[in-house]
Amino acid sequence: MKTIHPWSTEIPQIPTATVWLLNDLAEYKGRQELFTRQAPQRLQVLREHALVESAVSSNRIEGVEVDQKRIGTVLFGKGHLQDRDEEEVRGYQEALSWIHREGASIPIASETLLKLHRLTRPNIWDSGQFKQADGEIIEKHPDGRITLRFKPLSAEETPEAIEQLCTDTSRLLISREVPAMVVLAAFNLDFLCIHPFRDGNGRVSRLLILLLMYHLGFEAGRYISLERIIEQSKERYYETLYQSSQEWHAGQHNPWVYVNYLLHIIKELHGEFESRFEGVTIPVGGKTDAIQRAIESFTEPFHITQLQKKCPEAGIDLIRKVLGRMRKDGSLECSGRGKLAQWRVVGNR
Repeated sequence: MKTIHPWSTEIPQIPTATVWLLNDLAEYKGRQELFTRQAPQRLQVLREHALVESAVSSNRIEGVEVDQKRIGTVLFGKGHLQDRDEEEVRGYQEALSWIHREGASIPIASETLLKLHRLTRPNIWDSGQFKQADGEIIEKHPDGRITLRFKPLSAEETPEAIEQLCTDTSRLLISREVPAMVVLAAFNLDFLCIHPFRDGNGRVSRLLILLLMYHLGFEAGRYISLERIIEQSKERYYETLYQSSQEWHAGQHNPWVYVNYLLHIIKELHGEFESRFEGVTIPVGGKTDAIQRAIESFTEPFHITQLQKKCPEAGIDLIRKVLGRMRKDGSLECSGRGKLAQWRVVGNR
């Protein structure tokens, strides 16, 4: 809209700080496949944990909380939900699961935004609908004062503005004239400034970040909660959004404050993702090469259980397959049968 639309005809000059962030993100993306190949079992655990954190954190930013003892029931159970807050947390989890499941096949379109809103705001009279009245974003101060932070686009202008935003964003992502991650962040800024829904804009905006990340091949959001990281920097989130929204209606705003904030958050997300794999020793060559290297490291006869400890991420069937291949080609010898079998690398005595 006021950020994205002008870029359709005039490519922006990208600040140096933004370029540095983009370079860092490109490196993280380049290493991403290595980590996702290394430890599928660990990834599954991370995925389940992130799903819980994301649903809880994204709602907690908006003041929606549930009893910690009931989180499992709310997110994964089939029991009766007790209140409105529990409905919204479960709804967010359903929206998140849809994005995780369908990923880049979900189009950047008005219909997608409306569906995300409908899922995250279940059983509300205007869920899945754009706002029907104009509104204001206000700030309540501890002393009781109320100040205006931002006046979003009018209800009448909203449907067309969202349609234009989605069209321009899709076009820029295809043309690659503007770095894709910059487009992602600018799209998010324009969405929040349009403020298309009466309530629930923040939650939908965070889901859209993940959706666009998947469109661009950044997958760490499946395993680490982006929403939790944003919650941890909530004050900075609101402050950068405030700074970048000033003069937005006139197109005289500075989008780079919020764009850099969001890129930094995504960088932090990928940094945490990689840190979860510290100590994993499987080399780039893949599991088969890792098992063979582990075998060749034995200088004394060994049992298969000893080999399993060196290759905790490899399945027993694959380990046996590698052992059989190396025995066939003469690089391994075996004495005994079953669990008592002893293996020895030929040449290592």
